[in-house]
Amino acid sequence: MENRMMFDKKISIMYKQTLTLLLLLPFQFLFAQKSSLNKFPKGYTPEEVGKLIAYRFVDAKHALHAGKWISYPETFYWNGALKFASLTDDAVLLDLLEKKFQPLFTTEKALLPVKNHVDLNMFGSLPLELYQITKNRKYLELGLPYADTQWEVPATANAKERSWAEDGLSWQTRLWIDDMYMITIVQSQAYKVTKDVNYIDRAAKEMVLYLDKLQRPNGLFYHAPDVPFYWGRGNGWMAAGMAELLRSLPRDNKYRPRIMQGYQAMMESLKAHQAPGGLWNQLIDEKDSWAETSGSAMFTYALITGVKQKWLNAKAYAPVARKAWMALVPYVDKKGAVAEVCVGTNKKNDKQYYYDRPRRTGDYHGQAPYLWCVAALLEK
Repeated sequence: MENRMMFDKKISIMYKQTLTLLLLLPFQFLFAQKSSLNKFPKGYTPEEVGKLIAYRFVDAKHALHAGKWISYPETFYWNGALKFASLTDDAVLLDLLEKKFQPLFTTEKALLPVKNHVDLNMFGSLPLELYQITKNRKYLELGLPYADTQWEVPATANAKERSWAEDGLSWQTRLWIDDMYMITIVQSQAYKVTKDVNYIDRAAKEMVLYLDKLQRPNGLFYHAPDVPFYWGRGNGWMAAGMAELLRSLPRDNKYRPRIMQGYQAMMESLKAHQAPGGLWNQLIDEKDSWAETSGSAMFTYALITGVKQKWLNAKAYAPVARKAWMALVPYVDKKGAVAEVCVGTNKKNDKQYYYDRPRRTGDYHGQAPYLWCVAALLEK
């Protein structure tokens, strides 16, 4: 009798455990579906979206800075397409993208940016990306001078520019938030191809300056010290810049803890400010502002990267990143053009200015960050 009672008790316990497991499975499956950065429904996979946007660039016209030189939005679109081609082993796309570059050595050489401005020197990140993929030294020789001249003070430099240089910073420093992608991307690329720590050290020191000057207690960033607004894409440049720099920055670099602290503070704030639809607004903290795709894609890239690099808690942040990606994809049309992209924007101490910025479809400011997200999702 006693044995029978013990047997019944064990059966009861096993039944309860099985029932609990069965009840938990749908929840766990649902959580996995809402948090996974690996599995997406048809039409939302990084392979599909990436191919659509990357191939669009092959026949696209140049987007010139001041009508003269390859601009930074085009540079980053090109870079994103190259990363996609490399990650997916798309030899056809890679060949097309490399062929598109060749006239810059010959008939289109005049379109190579001059090396005298933060928005122009970043061009060097493109040939340095090509060098990493092809190992052709002509790309290295073209790209490195763009990194070097960000710290080589020209004879024409003014007193303020010389003052920055005396402090070990780039003479091109101007404390605009987007600088923290323009400067750090070319310096990071130079470090990757040369292993010279001077490149990454000076990029990290520059980043800390911008963190100290522009990041607010809420984790977000002013467009500039005299422009106290949380502009979406401006903050996006900072988010993507920190993520990109942290990927390359040696773990023993003295600036790494400060940059990581600034990055994590920003990600926490972005998590709180994500709109119900999944994106972030043109002015991040203004609920009546419009959902803007380029900045949202930059935030999504930074979040995906943080989760995959284990800088962020996956349980807390993977659902945020997935929700954002799922919200971003419907803005891509059948031709690979991204809608609701804020046009190029200077700083202005006028909040209405940011509300009123025109929106475009296919603007390169938006095309590039989508490809960064694609690359982050594809990377193991």
